[in-house]
Amino acid sequence: MSFIDGQKIQEIIDNTNTVSDSEFERIISKAKDFKGLSLWEVGVLLNLSDSSKIEKVLSTAKIVKRAIYGSRLVLFAPLYVSNFCSNNCLYCGFRKDNLALDRGVLSETSLVQEVKQILVQGHKRVLMLMGEDFSKFSFDKFMEYLKIVYSVTDDKGSSVRRINVEIPSLDEAQFSRLAKCEIGTYTVFQETYHKETYNQVHPSGEKADYSWRLNVMDRALKNGMNDVGIGVLFGLYDFKFEVLSLLMHAEHLDSTYGVGPHTISVPRIEPVANVPYTKNPPYAVSDEDFKKIVAILRLAVPYTGLILSTRESVALRNELFSLGVSQISAGSHTEVGGYSDSNPKMGQFTLNDFRNCDQVMSEVVKQGNLPSFCTACYRKGRVGKDFMDLAKPGLIQDFCQPNAILTFQEYLTDYGENDLVKVGEDLINESLSDISTEKRREETLERINRIKNGERDIYF
Repeated sequence: MSFIDGQKIQEIIDNTNTVSDSEFERIISKAKDFKGLSLWEVGVLLNLSDSSKIEKVLSTAKIVKRAIYGSRLVLFAPLYVSNFCSNNCLYCGFRKDNLALDRGVLSETSLVQEVKQILVQGHKRVLMLMGEDFSKFSFDKFMEYLKIVYSVTDDKGSSVRRINVEIPSLDEAQFSRLAKCEIGTYTVFQETYHKETYNQVHPSGEKADYSWRLNVMDRALKNGMNDVGIGVLFGLYDFKFEVLSLLMHAEHLDSTYGVGPHTISVPRIEPVANVPYTKNPPYAVSDEDFKKIVAILRLAVPYTGLILSTRESVALRNELFSLGVSQISAGSHTEVGGYSDSNPKMGQFTLNDFRNCDQVMSEVVKQGNLPSFCTACYRKGRVGKDFMDLAKPGLIQDFCQPNAILTFQEYLTDYGENDLVKVGEDLINESLSDISTEKRREETLERINRIKNGERDIYF
């Protein structure tokens, strides 16, 4: 039986169209206590049309984001190793019937070159992806490539410190093997939780099985995975239904396994060449509604990471940082071999932020946000339920803030351009005051000096 109750979700949407001022204020007050919101309360906020109330939702999300995450923004780079796909998803550039796509698999030599190009941008965290066709690029090969990525260093001696993965829905035996690897979060998007729409946009391939896709995180958590990431592709169906479904999924995982989703991703459909469905998505989400979605998710699941890709424009990304986004891709390529190819080919989707990592960092810092390349929790074993036990009461801050500062100092020392180094070090000095105890501030300062003197990969 599916844990997504479509009838209940629709009832919430239909019956939360009106709200008294006192009830609205109660919901906002509850959100400020960082305890999350019920599905019913989320329904109320999703149905808001009064501009003053919507503005209060956005401003409250800024307060919650700042309280939970401070000014931190975690950066990562996607790495595509194959674009062969057996599915025919109507919205995806990798779909099987897209005959204009130049298909390929990275050779081991090309993989090394891609990783080096990612490293010279300063990245330490990678999201490794592939098209959904194990007959063209096997699960065994993917496992080999994980080891290769970790083995690569650039001319400064830097290496990837943690790989998150976004690959096809696995079976139990595959998850048991993957769980033994040194990876971070396993991510799969449901794309849409509305079953009828799901069936329409997934006409063929293994992904056409709604239930197999929906239950992938249960298989993951039952078979040794610690952290999982979920998401939908906004524009396939009514965003109100999708947001409530995401939260129903999160509740299911938390109540069943004691571990809610480590991350929730919020991509929107963007036009893709030779994919007609993307030109006029049936439930296109406006920028204003998209901002509301991000803000409501931040209020509903305050300790879950919200991931934003380079699908969105620079201006909108800058707005969304303060509304709840906590992880962003930067300097991204969604085509196989895109980082080292001077003539990049068609990717999985269209990008709207083409800046390199340093340019993104400069804008992030200009806004007063603290860039972070931290991978410490994965490597210290603060994962799964242990992470949630620290995150929900806010104790994770004792690690996150100093680790963000230390990784940013590493970036400035090794890769920062002159203009960024000055403002970046000023920001570090300001950010030290956000560390909760004097002892931890002193320890962080001591480690900053060690980094400046040549040590690397120091973390709490």
